[in-house]
Amino acid sequence: MIPDSRTVGSLSDAVEFHRPYLTGREPAALAEVLTGTMHGGGTATRRCQDMLSRMHNDAPVLLTLSCTAALEMSALLLDLRPGDEVIVPSFTFVSSASAFALRGAVPVFADARPEDMTIDPVQVEAAITPRTKAICVVHYAGAPCAIDELKAIAGAHGLRLIEDAAQSIGADFYGRPLGTFGDLAAVSFHATKNIHCGEGGALIINDPELVERAEVLWEKGTNRKRWVRGEIDKYTWIDLGSSFLPSELQAGMLSVQLEDVERVTAARRDLWDTYMRELAPLSGSGRFELPQLGPGIGHNGHIFFLRFTDMDRADRFTASMAEARIKVFRHYVALHDTPAGRRLGRANGDCPVTRHAENCLIRLPMWPGVDIQRVLDAAMKALA
Repeated sequence: MIPDSRTVGSLSDAVEFHRPYLTGREPAALAEVLTGTMHGGGTATRRCQDMLSRMHNDAPVLLTLSCTAALEMSALLLDLRPGDEVIVPSFTFVSSASAFALRGAVPVFADARPEDMTIDPVQVEAAITPRTKAICVVHYAGAPCAIDELKAIAGAHGLRLIEDAAQSIGADFYGRPLGTFGDLAAVSFHATKNIHCGEGGALIINDPELVERAEVLWEKGTNRKRWVRGEIDKYTWIDLGSSFLPSELQAGMLSVQLEDVERVTAARRDLWDTYMRELAPLSGSGRFELPQLGPGIGHNGHIFFLRFTDMDRADRFTASMAEARIKVFRHYVALHDTPAGRRLGRANGDCPVTRHAENCLIRLPMWPGVDIQRVLDAAMKALA
């Protein structure tokens, strides 16, 4: 996620908003890669894909350069054409829409639910037209959207369902891993995520009919993977594609990070629960609201946010936190109201929840090792 100009806190003793997690085993993993194959598709890549497959009900997985690349592969796999429509959240990062716009499809922006800032199923159903081909949902903050309702809507209208699970590694809904509900799912391993390799991602392929073509797209439009498996004596160009696979250096680093998914998720859930427990007595006063998660939600503690009732209260909170040298961020700018969003897509209504959140949603520091007591002390003072 790219912070906007309203980032606060800049002194050297400030509490950072985020610090990338490191296991301490990364140097050894990278050294191992340096002694062998460094281009993509090697031993470390296969190790990561196997681990991710086991984490996602044994679905086939392809590592990618980023979650954006995985979403772009999804758009290719769905054979989107100019004029086709894909329903996406307005409250999300740009890749959730740009991946489909690159194929000439029209992103149709739907509003969020205020309780968790995930896409609103009612708004999704209202946005469906005869040109709609797919729904792309985002599990915001590492907590599931209304995935059961949205899957039912997609099924009832014969639409493809894509999960933008960029923030969702280690999260589940009633024990079922996020990323296993849609036809396809895209995961991020950017340095801002719970588990990372600096830059990276993965495509989870839950529709068996898409696996063979996904392998071709992944290998620049060739059938090279069949050649690697010894199924053909030479490979050739047979379809569209691009250089979607990461190098072994990224995969090597990611492989040791993936070994710590459960430990990192537990630590982040503890932080999230502490924020919720300590700040809950101050919420509901007409000044701000906390996230509201329903039954079956197995979040991964990726983001903790406060949603203020108005921009003035949000501004005063950020100013007070800046004085305490605590870095907090706002996000996102509503995609339907951006220059590219207006030019390339259309909105289903005015998306008032998203517009409000653009100015009034504040995220608190969330990373293992953060001085949470210092953050809480500053936040309680600001909220009081």
